Parts: sequence; structure tokens; C-alpha cells
Amino acid sequence: MDAFYASCELLRYPQLKGLPVVIGGGRRKEDDLLGKLQAAYPDGEWTEESFAQRLDRIPVDFFPRIGGYTGRGVITTATYAARQFGIGSAMGLMKAAKLCPQAILLPVDFERYRHFSRTFKSIITDIAPVMQDRGVDEVYIDFTEVPGGQREGGRVLARLIQKSIFEATGLTCSVGVAPNKLIAKMASEFNKPNGISVVHEADLQTLIWPLACRKINGVGPKADEKLKGFGIHTIGDLAARDPAWLIDNFGKSYGAWLHEAAWGRDDRPVETESEPVSMSRETTFERDLHAVRDREELGAIFTRLCQQVAADLQRKGYAGKTIGIKLRYDNFQAVTRDQTLTEYTADAQRIRQVAGQCLKRVDLSRRIRLLGVRVGALVKAQDLHASNHPPMAAEETEHGSQTLLFTDD
Repeated sequence: MDAFYASCELLRYPQLKGLPVVIGGGRRKEDDLLGKLQAAYPDGEWTEESFAQRLDRIPVDFFPRIGGYTGRGVITTATYAARQFGIGSAMGLMKAAKLCPQAILLPVDFERYRHFSRTFKSIITDIAPVMQDRGVDEVYIDFTEVPGGQREGGRVLARLIQKSIFEATGLTCSVGVAPNKLIAKMASEFNKPNGISVVHEADLQTLIWPLACRKINGVGPKADEKLKGFGIHTIGDLAARDPAWLIDNFGKSYGAWLHEAAWGRDDRPVETESEPVSMSRETTFERDLHAVRDREELGAIFTRLCQQVAADLQRKGYAGKTIGIKLRYDNFQAVTRDQTLTEYTADAQRIRQVAGQCLKRVDLSRRIRLLGVRVGALVKAQDLHASNHPPMAAEETEHGSQTLLFTDD
């Protein structure tokens, strides 16, 4: 999906189309916007009822700007107009404020985004049932057996998907068509927004090799810097290196994978079902907190995170026995600790107890900017009865689904 969160917001506020808009920071506070309108129009033109019905008529000048923002907020996404200023996902809002102070700032509305996510995925599976969910705004599709799917190399099917999603939601998406998931992922970025890119095996050298190594899904910043240190800047440079050399310098598994990826080889199937490995909750504080001086505030946040993870587990029908914590200090150094139990649990108090023990194993003399709680080694709660797993340490639930990380930045 194209700038998914931002696009969902532009459906609500079409008057912002074409303007630099960033989504991020705290939760939605529409009352603030309503209050500004009521103060400017004291004749009662803007009531709570009329506000909900006239979102598209709110004057642009009443929306908050990012200029002068102070805080720890992080950008979730940005419109393409904002990206032209160098603003991107995961960037701090304070940094973005310096790049484009006139950009409009909207808070996140995850409930709305999940609604549109479910809608577009339902449309896709009606057309091409073999679909792998890759998060809220991205999927893989295997259309090998879809009738007519091979027409024009997949372009006809891609146009049908785009048209169907747009007619149902007003949202656009970009489609990459390729022999495998690795190349399809890269191709989907070629012609954003609302583009279709078809890459055949014969196109590897002309379309893929000139790209930066970072474009390979699985090459992170550290690996990219190491590759550049060896003079490897493009995927073509990577493909020219001997596999044995890559293994010597990047390890047996990763080195071999780099060679295969550079040559466009990927035999991973499109998986229609997958199980989560862990579930976690984390939050970045508005100000750095100290374990002693801010003990009460930190304790309340810690308890809330444990309760949220437990609720996620119970709602999704899972239990886990590896409980861990994550801290990021004021110097951005991150540490993790975990402990594995003999029993499975989805109980908030038990998670809080074990996570608290993990906290005792880290340095709490320094100020903390982020705190997270994680439960791993998951099994379905309904399977515990029919197996030799030790019993859960809490009431069991029987709802199966998948989820990964929830953030509260």
C-alpha cells in the first residue's frame, strides 16, 4: 500500500492532499482541533456533532504544524510530498521539524488503519487466495494457479487488484511481479505510488544489479556499511564476488545467502499461515526516566506493558514461557534480558513477576528512554491440553491468530 497510514488520513481529510503530512507522535486528540475551531467560530458553527460530519471542511490552517515540536515522538509514515524534504518513517519528529517545519502533524489512529488493512486483504484473497500477510500494509501473492493470472506477465491481474482496492477504499497500492518474493519486494518499490513493475529472470542484470545492496530485503545498515567497506556498493558488485569470499567475510549462512540474493535466487514459498514467535509491547518516554527518582511512574508503565502483553496473548490464544525485557538508555544503548520458565503462561501478574526479575539483572543507575516487555517461545493455548506441555500459569484461552510487536511511541 502507498504511504498507507497517511493515505488513510487523507481519505478523512482530503483537503490535505498534495501537502506535506506526517503521521506520528501521541494518540489522536481530535478534541484539541475541535476546541480551536470553536474558539475561532464562537457562533456555534462547530459542534461535536457537526465536527464528525464535516472533517473534509476543516480549514487547513487549523491543523497543527510540526515546526517547533519537542518530544520523543517518531514518524510512522509521511506523505510523498513530505518525503521530498527527506522525511521518512522511523525518523524523530524533532528532526523532521527542522527539515520541513510547515508539515502538518497528525497523530496515529491504528483502529482506522487496521480496518482498511482487513478490507484490502479481503479484496485480494477474493481474487488470489494464496496470500501471505506481511503486516498491516503489505502482502505476498502466489498467482500461479489464478485463472488468467499470467496474462501480460501478470499486469492484467495487478491492474485488477489495484482497481478493486481503489474502488472499495479509495486507496492506491503498488505491485511488483517477479519469479520470487525477493525480487517482487524490490520491484514493488520501482514505480510508487500506484505503479506496476514486472521483472523477469532475464531482467536481473539490467533492473536489479544497478540497485544499492540496501535494496535487498535482509541487508541491514550494518551489513551495508561492511559491504561498502569492501567496495561493494551495488547488487551487481555483490554478484561479482566469489561465494567463498563472502562466506569467509560474512559467515557461512549469511555469506551464502548474500550470493544467492545477488543472483535473484529465492525459493521461499508464499505461506498462507504462520505462527508468531513472540509478542511484545514497548514504549518510548516523553522524557528520560530514572529507576529511583521516577520509580512510581516507571512501575506503573512497566505494569501496564505486562498487562498489555498478557491481553494480547489471551486475545490471540497463545501462551509463552520465555519472558524478557528491553531497555534503551539515554545514550541509545539497548540491553535485553530474558528468563525461561518451566510452565507456559499468559497471566499478567506472572509476566510482571518474571520481567521484574529480569530488570534486576540490568544497570538501573542510568536514565532510561525506552522500556519493553516480551513473551516468547509461544504455543497455542488450545494445544496445551492435547500435549505434554506443562500447564499454563493462568486461565487458558482458545482464540488463534497472529501478531508481533505493538509499539506505544
